[in-house]
Amino acid sequence: MSKHTHYTETASDLRMQVAEALVDHEAFETLLKHCTLKRCSATCCYDGVYLSDEEAKGINCLVDNERERFVGYGLTLPKVTVVKVRDGMAQKTATRPAEAGELANDFPEHFEKTRCVFLDSIGRCGIQRLCMEDNLGDWYLKPLTCWIHPIVILPKSKSRPRPIITIVQLDADPQKTDSYPGFASCTHCGRTDEGGEPAWLVLVKELRALGEVAGRDIFGELSAPRIDY
Repeated sequence: MSKHTHYTETASDLRMQVAEALVDHEAFETLLKHCTLKRCSATCCYDGVYLSDEEAKGINCLVDNERERFVGYGLTLPKVTVVKVRDGMAQKTATRPAEAGELANDFPEHFEKTRCVFLDSIGRCGIQRLCMEDNLGDWYLKPLTCWIHPIVILPKSKSRPRPIITIVQLDADPQKTDSYPGFASCTHCGRTDEGGEPAWLVLVKELRALGEVAGRDIFGELSAPRIDY
């Protein structure tokens, strides 16, 4: 069992993807700033997070066992905290309307003004707080795609013969449509900032943890000296 995640089946699926994935060295040179709640107010969590079946089951069990503890964090959890979406083909954490003062000053206009139900009024994640208090590590019970953000693992496709581990760019955000400018590239920790540092340095903790879960030294690959032939 990984020390970084409780979700072993989900981690196993991730490991298979990462084993054959390309690492997008150029994208990880993107300049980013470190995540701070004071600046972003957990903008990336506005729509909740999509879950594997294992993660959904784990979160439902966690809420059943620890609901009063979440109440103590100032959360008002609905009866159903994992909801079906996309005509029942997917599931994610539920959301609630954002209250006055909860959103960042530059909250993207195309994002719904909502919040994951596990966020408190200043953007702290109740699941993460519980993990830290119980010395489980920051992210042990959090969904995998939640804590690796803004790192993205794009699956192979007709135009992409192998998966790729990357930082998405504004003009190539995989969630971009005619009416939706994108997701990861529009969040505070995922958008280019000329005052920042290379993404592989900013995200060292996430890259090391992802590498341990996936059985591959991703940070080592990104930080290795370049060799010019």
